[in-house]
Amino acid sequence: MEKFQDLDIYIEKYGQKLIDFLPSLIGTVLMLLIGLWIIKIVNRFIRKFFDKKDYEPTLENFIASLINWGLKILLFVLVITQLGVESASLVAIIGAAGLAVGFALQGTLSNFAGGVLILLLKPFKVGHWIKAQGVEGTVKEISIFNTRLITFGNQLAIIPNGKLSNENIINYTEEGVRRETLTFGISYDDDIKQAKQILLDLVSEQETVFKIEDKMPMVAVAELGDSSVNLTVRYWANNEDFWALRWLVLEEGKTRLEAAGISIPFPQRDLHHFNLEGLKK
Repeated sequence: MEKFQDLDIYIEKYGQKLIDFLPSLIGTVLMLLIGLWIIKIVNRFIRKFFDKKDYEPTLENFIASLINWGLKILLFVLVITQLGVESASLVAIIGAAGLAVGFALQGTLSNFAGGVLILLLKPFKVGHWIKAQGVEGTVKEISIFNTRLITFGNQLAIIPNGKLSNENIINYTEEGVRRETLTFGISYDDDIKQAKQILLDLVSEQETVFKIEDKMPMVAVAELGDSSVNLTVRYWANNEDFWALRWLVLEEGKTRLEAAGISIPFPQRDLHHFNLEGLKK
């Protein structure tokens, strides 16, 4: 009989607490369901907003995911608070955990911030040829933490976005056209004007070389070197024609200069030998 009496006491005691807690529980469940419904609507609105904008897909997915998780964390805090947990204590715990994670992931957070800047400011895009951190290549992928390049030799280069966003970047693709500067050395005994005309005729003959007012090809004396008179050849071309033109002008330039009797000297040094034995006597 005593066991049944104790059971009745427990049921009466905790049953009353459950009845008192039931409205709060129902309110919490309703808050959770309504909160998830609102988050779903917000996510749908964000997706429609990005569909109308020309942002990088990586950045769109990241921002949408960040907002989604941020709202869910906020909803979690509200739900826990509704259940009777003190919000101040919960916020303090979350803040301390966030601070600890921040110190542990300083490098990662730097790359993350750099990735956001790159995706927002767009110094380059996928498919562009760039030079950065001592590496040149075609941009294959821009992620939130690093950027991947395919080098001229078809190697994959992975550059952390933290360093990439804080150093110089040369984008060879953005403008669509490039100016090349090549140097040919000729002997001091050769005719400078003849050599200049040969090289100018060569680049002017190429259909893919620009011949407009502010981008005309030119040849000039760049330097009186130790072993040669150095001529600089400058011309403009579209990116897709750049390398083919460079290789053609280098090879054909040497061939035409030699055919005209103009030599391309190489560095030389004069060595003087002294007979030290004779000087001692």
